Amino acid sequence: METWKKVAIGAAAVVVVGGGTRAAGLWGGGSAGNSKNLSFQLPTPIQTLDISKNTDTYSGTIIGNSGANLMRVDSKGKAQLELAKSVKHSKDGLTYTVVLKDGLKWSDGSKLTAKDFVYSWQRIVNPKTASQYAYLASGVKNADKIAAGKAAVDTLGVTAKGDTITFELERPMPQFEYLLTFANFMPQKESYVAKEGKKYATTAKTSLYSGPYKVEGWNGTNNTFKLVKNDNYWDAKNVKTKQIDIQVVQKPETAVQLYKQGKIDRVSIANTPELYKANKNNKDVVKAPEATTAFIEYNQTGKNKFLANAKIREALNLATNRKELTQQVTSGISTPATGLAPEDLAKTASGQDLAKTVAPGYKFDAAAAKVAFQEGLKELGETQATITITTDADAPAGKASVDYLQGSWEKALPGLKVNQKLVPFAQRIKDSQTQNFDAVITLWGGDYPEGSTFYDLFKDGASYNNGQFKNAAYTAAVKKAETTDALSNSARDTDYKNAEAALFKDNNINPLYFRSGYSLQNPDVTGIVLNTTGLNQDWKSAVKK
Repeated sequence: METWKKVAIGAAAVVVVGGGTRAAGLWGGGSAGNSKNLSFQLPTPIQTLDISKNTDTYSGTIIGNSGANLMRVDSKGKAQLELAKSVKHSKDGLTYTVVLKDGLKWSDGSKLTAKDFVYSWQRIVNPKTASQYAYLASGVKNADKIAAGKAAVDTLGVTAKGDTITFELERPMPQFEYLLTFANFMPQKESYVAKEGKKYATTAKTSLYSGPYKVEGWNGTNNTFKLVKNDNYWDAKNVKTKQIDIQVVQKPETAVQLYKQGKIDRVSIANTPELYKANKNNKDVVKAPEATTAFIEYNQTGKNKFLANAKIREALNLATNRKELTQQVTSGISTPATGLAPEDLAKTASGQDLAKTVAPGYKFDAAAAKVAFQEGLKELGETQATITITTDADAPAGKASVDYLQGSWEKALPGLKVNQKLVPFAQRIKDSQTQNFDAVITLWGGDYPEGSTFYDLFKDGASYNNGQFKNAAYTAAVKKAETTDALSNSARDTDYKNAEAALFKDNNINPLYFRSGYSLQNPDVTGIVLNTTGLNQDWKSAVKK
C-alpha cells in the first residue's frame, strides 16, 4: 500500500500501551485531555471512503476502522473470525467455504448478507471500477479475465447461497486468509452503491459502514471529522470508546505541540529527525512495527532518455549511500534497504527474515558509479544529463531524501544535474500513475505478510509498475512463486530471491531504507493494535482510562 502518507494485516502485531506524563487539555469539540473520547492525528488528508478504490494508508485506516471483513487480525498478527462464523478450505487450497454469523447488520440497520461480499469482490475486479487493487484478486477463478474485459463479472469465483460464501481459486494462494481481513475486500451493499452513484463514498454521508465505527462530519475535503461507535456492529459490546476525533495536522512539529498540550493522543515522530532526537527519551515513546520500504521508481518509458538507459540507472544505484542517507533522513531510526522486500514482512521456511534471504547485494561504490555513468552517457551520445526527482511536499522525510540525493549524486557523478519537484501527496500519487515523473520516491507498506504483496508490484503490466519497465526474469520468478511453487514455502523463498536478483541486475528500482515507526502516545490509551502490514492501526479495542 502506498505510504508517507500509504502503509493492514500483520506479520507482527502488538497492542500498544504507553508510559509517561503530559499535560491535559481539550481539542476542538472533542477530546483528548479529560474526555474518554480518543483524539488521533493524520499527517495527510484522506482521499476516499470507497472500499474498492482506496490505495493509501490513511484513507485505509479510516475505512478499516469503520468497516469489518470476514476475518480480522488480532494482537498477535493472526487472522481471526470477524463477520464469519467459520472459514474452511479444501486440502488442495482451491476452495474456501465461509459461513456468516447470524444477524449481521449495516450501520443503517439493514441486513448484511453474503451477497454483499460477492458484490464487493465483483466490483473490485470490474474494469469499470478501475481499481488499482484489482490485481489482489488474481488467483480467484476468472478474476484476471474479468479485469482484462474478457469475461463477465458474474463469472467470478465468488458465489453466495444463503449465509454461505464460496471462493473458487485457480491456484493456491498462501495469503488468502489475510485477504479476508483486508479493507479493500470488505462488504459493500450493491443497492446502496447504485443509489448514491458517483457520490458513493465521497463523503461520510454517502457511505455505509459494517465495522466498529461510523464516520461523521467528513465532507470529502475537510480535515476534522470523527468516528462514532456503530451500535449495529456485531461486536458493539466490546467497542468501549464512543467517539474518536480525527484531525489532519500536516506539520509534524505542530502535531507534537498539540500532543504535549494534551490535545492529541498519538503522533508520529519517526519521519522527522529533529523531532525524534528531541523526543526519543520521552517516556511516552512507543515503537510501531512496520514492513515498509522507501524506494526510487525510475520512469523507463523513454520520457527521460537517461533513465531509460540501464547504465545510467546502475550509476545512480551505485552512487546511493543508503547507510548515510538513512542516518541523515531518519536519524538512524530506520534501516538501510537491502532490497525491495522489507524487514518484518515475513519469515522464510527456515525461519530467517525474508529480507535477509533475498538481499541481492545493493552497495555504495562511488568509483564504479562514475564509470557506469560515463558509459551510459557515451551510449546516448551525451556529455551531461538532467533528471528530476519527485517527492511529497508534505512529507519531511521526502524533502530530506531529495536534498541528500541531489547533493550526493551530483558530487559522485560529474555532469549530472538533479532537480527537485515537490508536490502534495495526492498529486504525487497521480503523477506516479500517469508517468508524469523522471524519478519518484515511493513508500510501500505490505498489505499482508507474504512476499507477493511487494513482488506483485512490478510484474509486466502491473497497475503499480509506475516506471513501466519489463523484466522477463523478474516476472517469470514471481509467476512461478504464485503458481508452481504456491504450496512450497522454501521454493517460493527461492523464487523471490531470483526476483530480487532480476530487479538488481537491471537496476529497475533503487531501494533506499526500511522504515521504522516511533510515536508519542498518551499513556492512558491502551488497546491499539499495530500491524506491520495492512491496517496499520486498529482502533476497535482502543480505550482511554
